[in-house]
Amino acid sequence: EAEKKKEEERRKEVRAREEEAMAEAEARESAATVLLELTASNLPEPTTSVSDAVVQTDLTMYDIRCLEDKCTSVRVAEKYLLTDDGFKSDDAIKFYTGLPSYPRLKAVFDLASSCIKGKHVNSLLTLFQEFLLILMKIRLNLRDQDLGFRFGVSQSTVSRIFRKWIDILYVRLKPTIQWPSREAVAKTMPFDFRRDFGRCICIIDCFEVFCERPTDLMAQAQTFSNYKHHNTVKFLIAITPQGVVSFVSKGWGGQVSDKYLTENCGLLNYLEPGDVVLADRGFTVQDSVGICCAEVKIPPFTKGKKQLTQPEVDTARQLSRIRIHVERVIGVIRQKYSILESTLNINMIM
Repeated sequence: EAEKKKEEERRKEVRAREEEAMAEAEARESAATVLLELTASNLPEPTTSVSDAVVQTDLTMYDIRCLEDKCTSVRVAEKYLLTDDGFKSDDAIKFYTGLPSYPRLKAVFDLASSCIKGKHVNSLLTLFQEFLLILMKIRLNLRDQDLGFRFGVSQSTVSRIFRKWIDILYVRLKPTIQWPSREAVAKTMPFDFRRDFGRCICIIDCFEVFCERPTDLMAQAQTFSNYKHHNTVKFLIAITPQGVVSFVSKGWGGQVSDKYLTENCGLLNYLEPGDVVLADRGFTVQDSVGICCAEVKIPPFTKGKKQLTQPEVDTARQLSRIRIHVERVIGVIRQKYSILESTLNINMIM
């Protein structure tokens, strides 16, 4: 009997929560309806036919339609928990944006949106909704038409918002990727690195993202990757021995070699005398790194040799065991942001 009573109390509590949630949703819906009615009731009766050019109010018909569309988009956004007040579920935030919690999401939004406040006019979505839209695009690689249905806007509006916010996020978030000092790396260096590569400052590697084939013949040649057999955009990434991303280059055409990309992306400017950089065989940049009085360690080549010596085999094994960390970081980034696993639209990179 006690268990039955507990079960009944639990059911009553669940039922009460459901009724409370339904009441809150109805209240939001009614508030949006009242806003529309008040907007319409404040408009004076026109003495002539109403048009976009002549109305008896300071608001134009275009402004009124924008208000109506914004109210509609708010209701759609609330349905998908995409408002400031409703989007506080950590599971939903992590799934839609990749960020772990609402405070972290709000902090990134405040940092990114601080440069555009005061310039957001005649938009169907709030700044926060546009920010969520761009994060959902990057995280889940949703199609523009799908996002348009979710937020109550057109496909062209989604494309315009993406182009605007992707530049803003690059400018505002790029300074968060910082090159660490040698002392900071040495203090928390893992034992495997400390034992074999105590002066290691970073591990570098390149990764490529597929893109559509450009119409320009020169661009086609510059982006075609012989390794991937596809048009790609290539990036160089560097991580610290602790696994933190310390450098990401700008995008280059997939045709560029790893050596040329390393020498011209700006990475060498951060190296100090005595630093050690770990890389794959394709990074034959010993001379360029040597100019900075640093050293690059790559696995030994087997070309022209019947077999490697025992010291060379040991070095190759050590490097392979350590270098796998950068490939794991690249894999995590690709899994977290699905857009990197897809074929990018040419408008995103031109």
